[in-house]
Amino acid sequence: MFPEYRDLITQLKTTDRHFLNLFDQHNELDQKIKNMESHIEPASPVEIETLKKEKLALKDELYGLLRKASVA
Repeated sequence: MFPEYRDLITQLKTTDRHFLNLFDQHNELDQKIKNMESHIEPASPVEIETLKKEKLALKDELYGLLRKASVA
C-alpha cells in the first residue's frame, strides 16, 4: 500500500499513534477479508462488501494523513 510513501509510513508508524492504529486496523481487515474470500472464515457476500468499504475508508484516511505529513 502506497509504495511511494514507504519511508514516511515507517516513520509515522513509530511517531504517530493514530496512524499506527489505523494502519493496523487496515491490515487486520485486509487479512479478515482474504480469509473470508478463501472460505477460511464464513461470511456472506454482503459482509465481505461491508468490510471492504470499511477497509477503503481506512485507506482513504491513511492517504490523507500521508499527504498531510509529506508537505509538513
